[in-house]
Amino acid sequence: MNLPNYFLADLSPDATLSAAMIGEACRTLKRNRERYLAHRQTHSLVKTLSEVGRSWLEPDYPFRRLALEQGPAATGFPRATLAGGLDSFFKQLTHENFQALLEQDLGHARRLDELVSAEVEQKSNRAAIAIAPELLVHIAAGNLPIPTLMSVVLGVLVRSAQFVKCATGATLLPRLFAHSLYNAEPKLGACLEIAEWPGGDHTLADALFSEADCVTATGSDSALAAVSLRLPARTRFLGYGHRLSFAYVTSRVLSGLHARQIVGRAAADVVAWNQLGCLSPHVIYVEEGGGLSAEQFAEALAEELERREALEPRGELPVEAAVAISSRRSIYEVRAAHSPDTRHWRSPDSTAWTVVYEADPRFQPSCLNRFIYVKGVKDLTDALQNAESVRGKVSTVGLAAPEDQAQRLATELARWGVTRVCPLGRMQDPPLTWRHDGRPALGDLVTWTDWEFGQGS
Repeated sequence: MNLPNYFLADLSPDATLSAAMIGEACRTLKRNRERYLAHRQTHSLVKTLSEVGRSWLEPDYPFRRLALEQGPAATGFPRATLAGGLDSFFKQLTHENFQALLEQDLGHARRLDELVSAEVEQKSNRAAIAIAPELLVHIAAGNLPIPTLMSVVLGVLVRSAQFVKCATGATLLPRLFAHSLYNAEPKLGACLEIAEWPGGDHTLADALFSEADCVTATGSDSALAAVSLRLPARTRFLGYGHRLSFAYVTSRVLSGLHARQIVGRAAADVVAWNQLGCLSPHVIYVEEGGGLSAEQFAEALAEELERREALEPRGELPVEAAVAISSRRSIYEVRAAHSPDTRHWRSPDSTAWTVVYEADPRFQPSCLNRFIYVKGVKDLTDALQNAESVRGKVSTVGLAAPEDQAQRLATELARWGVTRVCPLGRMQDPPLTWRHDGRPALGDLVTWTDWEFGQGS
């Protein structure tokens, strides 16, 4: 399947982008939005997005086939990892989930269509409408493809023209998704642009930012600061910076067959997207006193990761990433040889997976790519005290706890600053209604107009 040249990212690698090209592309997007998108009804856009989502779940869908054929070379993720990640994302694009998102973030499913009143607003004779940015610019990170696809979905839902600036070499899946939207509705696809150029090209970036009404960016804190400094004063900025995650396993779930299931769920979170996303665990804290000690949990996790490597290989790594894992392994090999407080397990003859058990419960960032720490703690308070160094930077905690404990523990995590608590095994599979970094996904994008009506209006 040959992709037509609908987007700047479709051009030959030899093509040179200019500030004039970027500016004209932005102005074309705005014109197309006014003609084809600005006045669309929400239910119509939900229908299109849901149909495209269903198509991506079909094995013979041409864009999915192309993603799985070319994706491993383009992204570094093996076919099985890509397939699982695409399934997890596109299964979320349903009418019911979009309805829930609209009502959760905007208070009413038609809030983007017209002035409407939710129940509480009716009581005070008020109505409101949510207005989207005319041109929404996304500065996408290159580590994972799904956040970029989610940004595009949200932009379509709020009726914004969109320009997606991808990291170098990371355009394949955003391009394929954009082409799938164009294939479903050419006029909708004409309101979307995909491009890439090396970071630090301020001429192109300034041309893009000068046309934008709202810019979203995902990346390191320093990268976000650099983007923010270059934006015009009138342009809204939504930055999603560096975050990390961990898991917490209570003692009461570690008994008998159930313990094996918990280990399997932990392995699923380590394997998903090769542990590269902000939602992937760096450390698994295991509460003392259960059927498995933290050390035994680590050993069982190593066995499970070895089994999963046979089913879903991690794939090859860039040299620098493989060297980082080998170097980190060497440190723990020396420690394990001299102290019973450290043990480690590793894939033979490769860097495919690594499990490190440490008696020291202090939080330790992983070098990722299926390199995981397991540490024992007395209770959640002990775990949080030892994770104090990353307080305010934790996105997700994967929790394995009995039902009668889970709400209390989730509340404690929330008050400590965690923005998402989910069952272990689902850390990299957030719902469509997830509040990214604790913020409303749709609510962040729009501005509001309130109407106070009644006598005299």
